[in-house]
Amino acid sequence: MTVNLITLQPIVALIAGILILIVPRLLNFIVAIYLILVGVTGLRPHVLQ
Repeated sequence: MTVNLITLQPIVALIAGILILIVPRLLNFIVAIYLILVGVTGLRPHVLQ
């Protein structure tokens, strides 16, 4: 099974949603880490040219 960005995003969103329901104080960290990862993956093709 290959994991690409299209299949990874729903998995990450599902795990993050479950963690937020279990431990609501994790919301800030989960959102921050998600935004950083999305930003890095979005900039990667432009930086590696």
